[in-house]
Amino acid sequence: MAAHRLPHPLPDPRIKSVYNPAAQNLLPLYRSIALMIPNWQTGIVTHIEQVTSNTRRFMVNLPGVDSFDFKPGQFVTLDLPIHEQRNKRWRSYSIASMPDGTNTIELIIVHLDGGVGSKYMFDNVNVGSELTLRGPQGVFVLPEDKDKELFFICTGTGIAPFRSMLHYINEQGIDGYKTNLIFGTRTKSDLLYHNEMQLLQTKRPDFIYRPTLSREDWEGDKGYVHNIYETLCAQRQPARFMLCGWREMIDEAKDRILKMGYDKKDIHIEIYG
Repeated sequence: MAAHRLPHPLPDPRIKSVYNPAAQNLLPLYRSIALMIPNWQTGIVTHIEQVTSNTRRFMVNLPGVDSFDFKPGQFVTLDLPIHEQRNKRWRSYSIASMPDGTNTIELIIVHLDGGVGSKYMFDNVNVGSELTLRGPQGVFVLPEDKDKELFFICTGTGIAPFRSMLHYINEQGIDGYKTNLIFGTRTKSDLLYHNEMQLLQTKRPDFIYRPTLSREDWEGDKGYVHNIYETLCAQRQPARFMLCGWREMIDEAKDRILKMGYDKKDIHIEIYG
């Protein structure tokens, strides 16, 4: 490849910041950020399960580590062979399993119309397939303090990080979190981990599970997620809202929560797509 010639034989005076000694103070920060980015590693798919008409669970073993340590709510990034440009091959998925000291994680992936990454995962990945991935990454995790009621609001595979958090709270015997899972799908057959969440609710008096269907009549809530959290927060109690799913749902939820009088600092989001 030919070297790119600079337009000036001397440093270009228009880009002073590059030569500004003060900018050198940022180098330790850049180095620390680089060190925080996990290395790529190989994962091996050990199990695949079709859970709805367009959604699959993928169990991925990471033989390069004895234990894959992460915080509930974090994600991994897959490097899929779907484009020549590397960053256009990357697809990020929240880890649906909780950290349990093993080197196996669960991903829940929906097949999207026109989605190149999900098409590859459904058409080309089988038990025994190798995946290149890095992680964990992300700050969409449980808050350290427990002074406010938590509202986990999600649609579709957006339930993944909340499943990780809720099982972690239960299995570790953590008290103090008052949690609500508001999960919206179109039909009952689309409710991921439904039986798990129902069982968890019987074990944890501090956990409320409120699934809602937008396109099917059933014995539970009907409609979209918004009416449920607005009703549960009618008294405007101290609350934190964690939103995960498609942008349309998240944008509307943010707007409604702010109009209810809550601060934007109490809203944490993880956008899919």
